[in-house]
Amino acid sequence: MEIQLHDKQFVPFISAAELDWAIAKMAKQVADDMGDETPVFIGVLNGAFMVVSDFMKHYKKSCEVSFIKMASYDGMETTHEVKQLIGLNQDLTGRTVVVVEDIVDTGNTVEELHKLFAEKNVKALKFATLFLKPEAYKKDIKIDYIGIEIENRFIVGFGLDYDGLGRNLPEVYQLK
Repeated sequence: MEIQLHDKQFVPFISAAELDWAIAKMAKQVADDMGDETPVFIGVLNGAFMVVSDFMKHYKKSCEVSFIKMASYDGMETTHEVKQLIGLNQDLTGRTVVVVEDIVDTGNTVEELHKLFAEKNVKALKFATLFLKPEAYKKDIKIDYIGIEIENRFIVGFGLDYDGLGRNLPEVYQLK
């Protein structure tokens, strides 16, 4: 079923069941890697709120969760400039931090977060993303956990938006 958001048409791309499977897989990989450690998961708002919520349902070990708000898009275009809109206020010294993203494409947000957490004296920094666009990602920072690799297409749903709309969709749509 096609949907319209603002002036654009979108078609179904990834089902809710596929999303759940990918998130469960990531949560298990992280849990296996963490051993007895209690990681701090940092969700990147706005897009990752649904990913983090479902990830927490699948992560069965001890953990903490917090959020940071970053912005790098205006409509469908990346601004190539990442702004921190809401920051962290907890001490992360000596902690293992896993940044949970909805999507990694250009990697500008990953790069900015890497710099930010380098100043926080974390023990280890890892990145998890539901979606990775390998064609678009050209940074040297390792993405440790990847739910689904996708082509470099514009997608909406499951937290991802087009100019504010579509975040509430339980599945993912791509631009027609």
